[in-house]
Amino acid sequence: MLTAVRTATMQLVINGSTTPLDLDVLQGLWSDAQYLRLTDSIKQLIEFTDGQLEVLPMPTYKHQAILQLLLVMLHALVRPLGGVESYAPLRLQIRPGKYREPDLLVLLNRTDPRFGNVFWQGADLVMEVVSPDNPTRDTQEKRLDYAEARVPEYWIVDPAEETITVLRLLDAAYAEQGVFQRGDTATSRIVPGLTVVVDTVLDAD
Repeated sequence: MLTAVRTATMQLVINGSTTPLDLDVLQGLWSDAQYLRLTDSIKQLIEFTDGQLEVLPMPTYKHQAILQLLLVMLHALVRPLGGVESYAPLRLQIRPGKYREPDLLVLLNRTDPRFGNVFWQGADLVMEVVSPDNPTRDTQEKRLDYAEARVPEYWIVDPAEETITVLRLLDAAYAEQGVFQRGDTATSRIVPGLTVVVDTVLDAD
């Protein structure tokens, strides 16, 4: 359930004319197919829960620098295993009727049936960099969502708190494998060899 929904007015081009689209008016009425078609057509991160759209903020340079560093690390470790890593925007289906846009996501086997070109139906590892506009989205709401999707491991990089939280799925909920601070090293139980110095990530440039 969304605790805070960010919406916006978008500009649609119909027969050469620009028409504003007020997303608030349509909240609760969107179908999965309409959401997928909308996000195929615009350059905007939008997540979806049971007919409602949530427009995500534009990422900052620091946010992207951290993601780029982690993506390079994941690429070097995951590809030799026959896996695949990707980054936003790429939709992850939590279940029919709910989609998220993780910052980074990994499947350890590219032939995994959850892999898809339009959206993934699951992941082995998901990472999020906490957005300052609504930290609870990444620290609380998505913690529940990725557990619902049975993602075995979830990393939360929080630049404001200067922590990396590594969560592992136990039954239907996440337990903390560790909350790592400056001077610590965060490790993965899912991706062999994934060992991250917290300072290196937080100081990414």
